[in-house]
Amino acid sequence: MVVPLIGYLDRFSARPGERLEVKVSSQLGTPYRAELVRVRQADPNPAGPGMKLIPVPADWAGDYPSVAKPVPLGSHGSARGRLALGEAFTLLLRVMPTLAKDAPQVVLSLTGAAQELALSLTREGFVVEAGPPGRKARCLVAAPPQPRNWYELAVTVGGGRLTLSQRPLQPVWGATDGGAAEAPLAAADWTGEFGVTFAADAQAMAHFNGRIEDPLLLRGTPGVTLDEPEALLASGRVAAWWDFSAMMEGEALRDRGPAALHGSLVNLPARAVKGSRWTGAEHAWRHAPRHYAAIHFHDDDLEDCRWATDFTVPIPQDMPSGVYAVRLACGQHWDMIPFFVLPPKGVARAPIAYLANTFTCQVYANYRRVDFPEAQRAKRRAWGAFDWCGNTTGDYGLSTYNVHRDRSGIHLSSRLRPILNMRPGSLALPDEKGSGVRHLVADSHLTDWLEEKGFAYDVITDEDLDNEGPELLSRYRCVVTGSHPEYHTQTTLDSLQAFVAGGGRLAYLGGNGFYWKVARRRDRPHVLEIRRAEGGIRAWAAEPGEYFHQFDGTLGGLWRRNGRPPQLLCGVGFSGQGKFEGSHYRAMPGAADPRAVWILAGTGIGPGEPFGGFGLCGGGAAGFELDRADPMLGTPPNAVILARSEDHQEHFVTVPEELLTHLTTVTGETPEALIRAEIVYFETTRGGAVFSTGSITFCGSLSHNGYANPISQMLENVLTRFQA
Repeated sequence: MVVPLIGYLDRFSARPGERLEVKVSSQLGTPYRAELVRVRQADPNPAGPGMKLIPVPADWAGDYPSVAKPVPLGSHGSARGRLALGEAFTLLLRVMPTLAKDAPQVVLSLTGAAQELALSLTREGFVVEAGPPGRKARCLVAAPPQPRNWYELAVTVGGGRLTLSQRPLQPVWGATDGGAAEAPLAAADWTGEFGVTFAADAQAMAHFNGRIEDPLLLRGTPGVTLDEPEALLASGRVAAWWDFSAMMEGEALRDRGPAALHGSLVNLPARAVKGSRWTGAEHAWRHAPRHYAAIHFHDDDLEDCRWATDFTVPIPQDMPSGVYAVRLACGQHWDMIPFFVLPPKGVARAPIAYLANTFTCQVYANYRRVDFPEAQRAKRRAWGAFDWCGNTTGDYGLSTYNVHRDRSGIHLSSRLRPILNMRPGSLALPDEKGSGVRHLVADSHLTDWLEEKGFAYDVITDEDLDNEGPELLSRYRCVVTGSHPEYHTQTTLDSLQAFVAGGGRLAYLGGNGFYWKVARRRDRPHVLEIRRAEGGIRAWAAEPGEYFHQFDGTLGGLWRRNGRPPQLLCGVGFSGQGKFEGSHYRAMPGAADPRAVWILAGTGIGPGEPFGGFGLCGGGAAGFELDRADPMLGTPPNAVILARSEDHQEHFVTVPEELLTHLTTVTGETPEALIRAEIVYFETTRGGAVFSTGSITFCGSLSHNGYANPISQMLENVLTRFQA
């Protein structure tokens, strides 16, 4: 279902003097209104402070014509150039189909002025059509291939015949999945300008779902195979060979044949995936590229909606740093596209930097959840919340927490598309005791509190930090995170570590942070890659042999599996998870430690007392995803545990990486004992310090009782000292 009025920006953030491009698709028959708002509080729950959207005058505000724009879903590859195939040639390639469909899926098309060829997958099996337009011969191998098995296909043209043979490369007991077919075809000269399209037809339609390896065009019709394509190349009869094992990190396709018909990929199909030659001897694709000579195409891949720009948003020199949104409205339909304004380059306008978790927002972009009851939609309507998400439409691509239509994991996510769950007023999941908000909306509990308490802050984003590195943080006394800074590159993690080591103060106000590793490429800054390798709570699991990123060749997965447990940075790391419900903390003996007693000053919390059993997120400050200290994983010896959560609901579980068996854990504690959040404080050299709350739902408690509560007072104590 297409959203009637929706848009996106070319970037998440900008500085004064820069411009953002706004791209809108409107299915409506009348113009829409565009205006600027500052987003202070984005949670629509009437039990809380409510939405606080502050209008900001803008020269570009006004009415714009409605233009409906399509979404070009589906990945493919293409190349174009002159081929001299003559009257007889052979097309060889290896194919692994992953999704059967009623409509034909084009594996490869060869299109010229006088002759065309299309190799497709149908319900009945592989079929090839070839010849002049309107008079093509057709033959079908009536042996439907088995999903996720490799086949070598050979199409031959010549001698008055068109033939197709299908050779299975893996035994499948009880299945007849090989064979050959032929049909008469008049002789013709296949020489001229041709367009070659991989995994789609010439119009980039009829997308193929599956893997393709080693498409090769050979002059003549010899009975050869692709077992040794290098030997075929040496024979001098190869017209073109697209070796997909080359230039794996990018979108270029290399033709190793004499015609040099190099091509490119569209919509980021998956690379660095196992091909037909993978043996298990190597798991890093850079060590054995020919084992990974396949590309996995999907009909729902999406890198860029490629919408035209409707108007631009200039950032004035005096625009305060903060969270803003372009608000669109037409009748009952509305959208708000958020963005972040940084201070000018090289300048800090405040002592505190709020690090917006844009990487996490992008990884979760358009998450289609398993739990989406009708009561959730009813709450959206009652509260006037934003009513679109991955559960109501998949037209803009789903998240890396979802799978493609062929059930393979989505491991690439782009921000050049509407991100429906990154909207002010968006409700994420069922929450009987609170709002059920995540990410941008949940983090507005913090920005609202900062402004309510009078803390001056600048906004920076994960992407800005990855682009600029430690220098971006060097001008601040304190860095504050939101509720869920889960995804990080090596640069962002290194920058935060250097900041703390150099005397900076870090306030980590969430849970399950600094957990998964993601990769980026400078020439594709809008895309993130995640490989859900061994360990961790995962929505899907990367296949064996596919744990290394295609973007940079490094091992993906948990930072813990890469030698960087979260405890090394912030003293706590992911330990337990349940449904979106909260509980309370209880003060520990560490709260009376002279080094940390100031943190609970004025809170009214006595030794051993519970606190924090309230809030807009799950009804408690300690909930959903919980982090704990662990000296074995890097919690420093001088860390003080101020408080620990307790009384979590029965649905909470210990995370998989902590478990050895169903009874034993890596620490020797019981699995149940590891279901806890801990508030930790420690000091570092050069005057640095870290304060961590160990819970995703912590910030949802800040506004309780008119912002006058122990959670609020504790954080006020911390940031007052941290910014000094």
